[in-house]
Amino acid sequence: MSFESNMDRLLVLDLVRVTEAAAVSAAKLVGRGDEKAADAAAVDAMRAALNKMDIQGRVVIGEGERDEAPMLFIGEEVGTGEGPRVDIALDPLEGTTIAAKAMQNSLAVIAISEEDHLLNAPDVYMDKIAIGPGYAEGLVDLDKTPTENIKAMAVAKGCSVSDILVCVLDRPRHAKIISEIRECGARVKLIGDGDVAGVIDTTNPETSVDIYMGSGGAPEGVLAAAALRCIGGQMQGRLTFRNDDERGRAHKWGIEDLNRKYSTSEMASGDVIFAATGVTDGYLLRGVHQTPDGTGYSTESVVMRSKTGTVRWVKGEHHRNRND
Repeated sequence: MSFESNMDRLLVLDLVRVTEAAAVSAAKLVGRGDEKAADAAAVDAMRAALNKMDIQGRVVIGEGERDEAPMLFIGEEVGTGEGPRVDIALDPLEGTTIAAKAMQNSLAVIAISEEDHLLNAPDVYMDKIAIGPGYAEGLVDLDKTPTENIKAMAVAKGCSVSDILVCVLDRPRHAKIISEIRECGARVKLIGDGDVAGVIDTTNPETSVDIYMGSGGAPEGVLAAAALRCIGGQMQGRLTFRNDDERGRAHKWGIEDLNRKYSTSEMASGDVIFAATGVTDGYLLRGVHQTPDGTGYSTESVVMRSKTGTVRWVKGEHHRNRND
């Protein structure tokens, strides 16, 4: 059975059910200060939901390598074994720290594509830059300075540099970037975690974010690229390595050019579907909330497809002790 003939039926509502299951399970631990427990709950729920789908799925972006992650590890096969062969990138709880602290923008995220169309990125850091849709290809570039990229963006928007807002993860390693952004006259939006949501913010006018800059997890980079493939925008990523062990991981997964600069389509190509469900409230999605009568939970999700450019917003109510 072909990937194409099953795409709409399997990978739209069924994929949302996967992220909904992870989000609802994680939400029960929001604000409890236990990142590992919240992540484990999301992983277990996502894995169970994936194994109900009629796919021959292979995890290419997961919770780590097999020896490090007992479930949803890189290379794990999921699904019933029936249906199309697909590659899967996932983060059952994107923003574990912010979920543990009940802060904004924690998500359950998954992307799915035809076999061999998602970058099999090791769990290392990636330098990233991203902007929203409607701009000339190559407007921003990892090989340019933050100042050069900000000035190019201001010219393209027809605004002053002082109007540009740059989203950056609040990390000590970004002190130099943050300082340069402010020195050139632009503004900085610092986020504590959740750089998939940070990249997607560049596509949402309500956030006022123009550019995403900085380093974060390579797996999250692939997921963010999958989202941009569906809704527009451009992104570049380059893997960075702290030691020989991390370089060895890259070679293990078939990456030979360790200095390669990846474009959006090089990280996520083919026919891609991206789905996310809010765990905590954020700009993109409302989080999981108890229903007014206390019998269940409400969720808000988004699912996108690159081939059609379709974006669907899905609201759901989930009653305790019932099956969807």
